[in-house]
Amino acid sequence: MIRFERVPEPAEFAGKARAPGEAWLAANPGARRPKDYWTPFKGALADGFRNLCAYSAMYEPVGTVDHFVSCHEDRSRAYEWDNYRYCAAWINSSKGNVPAARLLDPFDIGDCWFELHLPSLQLRVSDTVPDEIRDRAEYVLTRLRLRDDERVMRQRREWYRMYQGGEISMDGLEGKAPLIAAALS
Repeated sequence: MIRFERVPEPAEFAGKARAPGEAWLAANPGARRPKDYWTPFKGALADGFRNLCAYSAMYEPVGTVDHFVSCHEDRSRAYEWDNYRYCAAWINSSKGNVPAARLLDPFDIGDCWFELHLPSLQLRVSDTVPDEIRDRAEYVLTRLRLRDDERVMRQRREWYRMYQGGEISMDGLEGKAPLIAAALS
């Protein structure tokens, strides 16, 4: 994981997602899953995250809108722009309904809290993570399968291979897989 800056709310979001979404919530208090009014804004969210998954910190061309505070935990946050993170669908599924307090928010990550180790390409919690949140950082790596799940490892190996083979420059690697670029620096 790396730190991301907050993404400005699109001008039309309040009228096309928040207002109809809140009306839907009021009319459907027992529904299990809120109606999706956020997907039309996925492109703006992806742009704000530089098309990087908020959790794997790698290029994600077909990501999803993650509700950082899940709809299960707090339905009132379903249509709040500041609750959205852009991420890979399989990571979003891995996150599930974990309470937000158990996770680390990509907007609040400190510099160099996570580091990729070479040649294994495993993601680890660095010594710079404050002691009081170290357990949460380790939990995030396990729950979201970021340390060494085969899906994320295949991506890392491919970015690393492309860099080693000269198919992508260091600048390109920094833009598409910044944790790998940092490990090589």
